[in-house]
Amino acid sequence: MKESNRLFSRKAAKFLRMQSSSDVHPCGFAALRLCVKSFFCFCVSIFVWQIASAQTWIWYPGDYEIWLSNQMQNRRTEKSTFFPVFWKMDNHYVLMDFHKVFDLKEAEEVNIYAEGIYNVKLDGKPLEGMPPTITVPAGKHKINVKVFCQASVPSVYIKGKTIVSDGTWLTTFEDKEWIDETGKTSDISATQWLNAGYWNFNDPKQPPSAFKLPVIPIQAAGKEVNGNSILLDFGKETFGFIKLHGLKGKGKLSVYYGESKEEALSREHTETFDKLEVNNMNPSDQVMSLSKAFRYVNIIREGNAQFDEVSMLYEYADLPDKGSFTCSDTLINKIYDVAKYTLHLSTREFFVDGIKRDRWIWSGDAYQSYLMNYYLMNDNATVTRTMYALRGKDPVTSHINTIMDYTFYWFLGIYDYYLYSGDKTFIQQNYGRMKSLMDYVLGRRNKNGLLEGLPGDWIFIDWAAGLSKKGEVSFEQLLFTRSLETMAICAEIVNDAENAGQYKTMAAGLRKKLFDLYWNEQKQALVHSRVEGKQTDNVTRYANMFSIFFDYFTDAQKQAVKRSVLLNDSIQKIVTPYMRFYELEALCAMGEQGYVLKEMKDYWGGMLKLGATSFWEEYNPSKKGVEHYAMYGREFGKSLCHAWGASPIYLMGKYYLGVKPTSAGYAMYEVVPNLGGLQWMQGKVPTPGGEIDLYVSNKQIKITGAGGTGIVKFKSKSKPICKEGQVTDKRNGAYELLVEKGKSYVVNYKL
Repeated sequence: MKESNRLFSRKAAKFLRMQSSSDVHPCGFAALRLCVKSFFCFCVSIFVWQIASAQTWIWYPGDYEIWLSNQMQNRRTEKSTFFPVFWKMDNHYVLMDFHKVFDLKEAEEVNIYAEGIYNVKLDGKPLEGMPPTITVPAGKHKINVKVFCQASVPSVYIKGKTIVSDGTWLTTFEDKEWIDETGKTSDISATQWLNAGYWNFNDPKQPPSAFKLPVIPIQAAGKEVNGNSILLDFGKETFGFIKLHGLKGKGKLSVYYGESKEEALSREHTETFDKLEVNNMNPSDQVMSLSKAFRYVNIIREGNAQFDEVSMLYEYADLPDKGSFTCSDTLINKIYDVAKYTLHLSTREFFVDGIKRDRWIWSGDAYQSYLMNYYLMNDNATVTRTMYALRGKDPVTSHINTIMDYTFYWFLGIYDYYLYSGDKTFIQQNYGRMKSLMDYVLGRRNKNGLLEGLPGDWIFIDWAAGLSKKGEVSFEQLLFTRSLETMAICAEIVNDAENAGQYKTMAAGLRKKLFDLYWNEQKQALVHSRVEGKQTDNVTRYANMFSIFFDYFTDAQKQAVKRSVLLNDSIQKIVTPYMRFYELEALCAMGEQGYVLKEMKDYWGGMLKLGATSFWEEYNPSKKGVEHYAMYGREFGKSLCHAWGASPIYLMGKYYLGVKPTSAGYAMYEVVPNLGGLQWMQGKVPTPGGEIDLYVSNKQIKITGAGGTGIVKFKSKSKPICKEGQVTDKRNGAYELLVEKGKSYVVNYKL
């Protein structure tokens, strides 16, 4: 696994800066139509793609991620019953071959650690036994280590002076080697080798299978005792393990968890609980075996079971914030802070959806987490782990999470990852998985070349009452088109010219069909679906708002859709933060930051008024009291901490601070700040080359650039003054400032 290992050579960086960045979609999904083919042919010869040389545990890319996701996702319980996922679960390959060639100036002693049993070959000759240490003579030599392990992922850690295990080692799960009757070994040129995967396991005595998230002890903020029960309040939504101190006696304990007080007190309807038999003569501490999400915990004693006190071990992913945002509006600042906390709670070994109920990896939820992550933590490892886990292995037997739209979000997530990280290697290593998944999708088209739900397909779109999923839904064709465009770009990255051309042709044809078949001139919008070859009368927001930030509409169509759909209260409203994310993005992409600011304060601020300490799976202001906690026909079925509720992080970073990459890895980027009615704002946006630091008021812009070259675009009623750089007049009150790597600028202007 690559952890942002992307260093451009000076020539490559210069080449990138020379390219036009005008053809970039407002959502940050840069099409890179700037001669992608010639660009990557150029990069083949001059790109210096360095991989971390620090010694670390290595494995087959994706295998540890799949194994770890199996461990995590199968911790889910409902009530106290194991609740497995709905889809096919894959496993790691049990036999792995690792190799690398070294050219040594002098002999070197090398230590070998492995998860599993292994053999070692030096220059093709097997060494005796399972040696923990070998000596490699001076000169050029090839080392092979072959590992078998069924319980966990076959992994190795190689430690020498210069011979170390890292992402430059090659690995395969089938070497295709055989020996003929003369003893001659076969040609293994057909073997597919990939760069080894790795994370941050740099201690030979701490193998990958032993990994656990860190925990810290937390005391309850409040306590209520009522007879044989004790109600604990930890002050806000949290996640971890309940710890009972000084547990003794004989009897039973029932531990009821609640995101709300009402849930913790509802023995019949609480979503999660633990039951514990106590038979301790001597007092001891006990930690619950499974982590849970809660704010409140209600513990009921039976018999003579006793304990001294209760605390929790807060479990978290140790990811520091690299991005930030603050502004003149205190409510927006509060919304941003709670959104940050929501994303951190939902970021575990992987990006999960809700921490109470599912704790699974859902592709649609994860896609939004990726985007928020790029503006807050910018942790590439969690993104790639999640994408590996979602994709699994061949053969493909269903859509990702069984949901058609979630398959397409996976494709979109890969290209966005490349755009924000510059990690070309991840695409190279996963192109085969992308291709086989797209082959599955292409094989499910109907006679019209469109997609509609087949047996086994879940057409999700959104949680919305009465939303039809019948026929050929426009939203699915839209995501399908975008995924084909993504495949074309990725095919060019890996120099698969034949398939790149085919994907481009299919994408262009499907995009034309989308407007030929679904655009309704009278309604000035894309209709929701076609049934039996005819447009339905229904217009929904989904395909229309995505077409805005995908830049599929003409300017005239965008304005028409804004009036006829986005600002039209007669069109079914969206009540989940999931699709509010995209609705508000579409409005921001059209310069409606002032309107969006009010919507954020009403919607996310509405949850805060109800006491939310993290943002919810769904919020409907028309509901009252405990009605807010109900979902899926269950009184407390709704998650009160859900990853898709954290979208203000993304909106404030990309559409208010206005920062987005316009070529891979922020080699080029643009800054288009929009106060949206704020008096001032400031923040940082993380990039592979450091943080872009920005302050904006209606009189001044201060910016410090990161790696790469940036362009600040702004408007001013008078001629701006900038002593540190050259401001270019683009006419009609529009100006641009070129921002060079690491330099700081102050622009005085009049908004």
